[in-house]
Amino acid sequence: MKIGFNSDKYIEEQSKFILERVNNYDKLYLEFGGKLIGDKHAKRVLPGFDEDSKIKILQKLKDKAEVIICAYAGDIERNKIRGDYGITYDMDILKSIDEFNEYGLSVNSVLITRYSGQPATKVFINKLEKRNIKVYTHEAIEGYPYNIDQIVSEEGFGKNPYIPTTKPIVVVTAPGAGSGKLATSLSQIYHESRLGRIAGYSKFETFPVWNIPLKHPLNIAYEAATVDLKDVNMIDSFHYEAYGEVAVNYNRDIETFPVIKRIIERITNQEAEFKSPTDMGVNRVGFSISDDDVVKEASKEEIIRRCFDTECFFKRGMVDEEVVNRIQLIMEEMELKKEDRKPVIPAREYAESIKNREEYVGNINPISAVAFELEDGHMITGRSSVLMDASAAAILNSIKYLGNISDDILLLSPAILETIQKMKVEELNNKMIALNANEVLIALSISAVTNPTAELAYKQLSKLEGVQAHSTVILNKDDEQILKKLGMDVTSDAVFSSENLFYI
Repeated sequence: MKIGFNSDKYIEEQSKFILERVNNYDKLYLEFGGKLIGDKHAKRVLPGFDEDSKIKILQKLKDKAEVIICAYAGDIERNKIRGDYGITYDMDILKSIDEFNEYGLSVNSVLITRYSGQPATKVFINKLEKRNIKVYTHEAIEGYPYNIDQIVSEEGFGKNPYIPTTKPIVVVTAPGAGSGKLATSLSQIYHESRLGRIAGYSKFETFPVWNIPLKHPLNIAYEAATVDLKDVNMIDSFHYEAYGEVAVNYNRDIETFPVIKRIIERITNQEAEFKSPTDMGVNRVGFSISDDDVVKEASKEEIIRRCFDTECFFKRGMVDEEVVNRIQLIMEEMELKKEDRKPVIPAREYAESIKNREEYVGNINPISAVAFELEDGHMITGRSSVLMDASAAAILNSIKYLGNISDDILLLSPAILETIQKMKVEELNNKMIALNANEVLIALSISAVTNPTAELAYKQLSKLEGVQAHSTVILNKDDEQILKKLGMDVTSDAVFSSENLFYI
């Protein structure tokens, strides 16, 4: 893989910059956007980026930092799902707490924002408290964020409980956008001010990158990634007016900056030191790009992947047509086609080639085929069958190729696979007869204990990291998550694999 980003330089510079910022205050509330751990988007668009760099930056600052995790009660109530992990926001919070603990970072508490006694949220709060995790709740403030008189008063931030903290850097993070990170930070600054402390606010967002061009593919890839939020990159007019310097930010930050500035000034009774939303950020990504051409190409690939994802979300009823139109406009603006993604055409051609095979005659369901583009450029395909689904077949075919194992050699005994199928159907009452990728990998790992060929194939699994994969039908969640856990970048055509509503 070509490298376009210096992750070590980034971690060093970003840590130093945060420490410089905190020196201005008794306490700095640092809003963290994006993923603190496993930032796959950044890794894809910035080849060489360490997906755990944010948490490593915080680990370098762990003696000076603690964490508050925010969650919007409405997201917990409706079981909002994180698309990358396939888990609900409440489960993601539990996962994050475990991960912070592994890195030696202190989790101060969990804050439930806009809480009004929602039943499912009550259960979640109880679950946290039973595990000795401090939980605070904030109610919605009428008129937030524009009614400054109401917000900066005893009836606004004054009604929120103060969260005691002990370290100079307080990281405010959340599972996703709209969780109340900014309001939490401002509320804490209000209480710190009442206690006679000088507290400040900064924002740590990876994207958009402020010091590269507005229409750079890297920044456009951010728009593609947030197309459902309707984020649009813009020139920071406040920054240009103050410094005569072009800087890129996005619409929500630029629109709310005057209000944030006035709230901070009202709280502190002095002029805010920040003259622009870019000033509020602590983003050093642009300074660590080592090969701009590599980053541009990687970003274009990501835009295409996001187009596939958005069309699949639309097919599932998760986004509206306006979102699809927006991603298609981005594709046109960048002069990209979905077929530019290399595994797309091989997957479709393979599906077309098996339509007329005897075993598929009379099959009313779309042909499920998967293509993997391996690191050396070789294309490997797999198709669904009575025995296993297309993802499982493609994995086995790929590790055979990587291990120089003949196609004629069976890695797994049909008798073993049929026994697993029998257990699924007869004992577990599962209607999905074909084995999925997870089940086949478990069978492979067991076979590797006694079968040297299976062991050789098993050892090739690590080489699937970075593989580009495409499916001619929407993958089921289990297969999609397995491929992602193996480190693959996966896309699918917006076609359901069958007419079934549940068993797909």
